[in-house]
Amino acid sequence: MAGNRDRFSTFSTATRLKQLGERTAAHVYRSQSRRQVRRSRLTGRAALLVLVLCTLVVALAYPMRQYVSQRSEIADQQRTADRARKRLDELRDEKARWQDRAYAEQQARRHLHYVRPGETGFTMVDSEAAEHRGTGTATADRPWYSNVWDGIDKADRPAE
Repeated sequence: MAGNRDRFSTFSTATRLKQLGERTAAHVYRSQSRRQVRRSRLTGRAALLVLVLCTLVVALAYPMRQYVSQRSEIADQQRTADRARKRLDELRDEKARWQDRAYAEQQARRHLHYVRPGETGFTMVDSEAAEHRGTGTATADRPWYSNVWDGIDKADRPAE
C-alpha cells in the first residue's frame, strides 16, 4: 500500500481520480461480463430445456391423440356389442316363445283372425274410421286379408 501512495503522490489529484475511476470501471465491467456469461449459460440451458420439452410434447401429441381416439372407438364398440347382446337375448326369448304351440296359435288368432272349427269369428269395424279411409261399407264386412288378395288380383289384371 505504501508503494501505491508514493506512485499516486507524483500525480495530480485529477489524474489520481481518473485512474481510480478507470480501475473501478474495469472492475465493474469485469464483474458484469462474468454475470452476463453466467446469465448466457443459464439462458442457454433454459433454452435447451425448453427445446427438449417442446420436442417431447410434439413427439407425444400424436400418439396421445391416437390413444384417446382409440379409447373412444373401443367404448363405442363396447356399447354396440352390449346393444347387440341385448337384442340377441330378446330374439332368443321370442324364438323360445314361438316354439310354444299355444303362443303361435294365440298370435295366429290375434293377427290373422284364425278361428277353430266350430267357433264364430267376429271383426269389429269402426264405421267412422272406415269412412275416413274411404273404403266404404263393402270392404268393411270382410277381413283385411280378403281385401289384400282382391287388391293383388286387381293389380294383376290388364288395364281395360
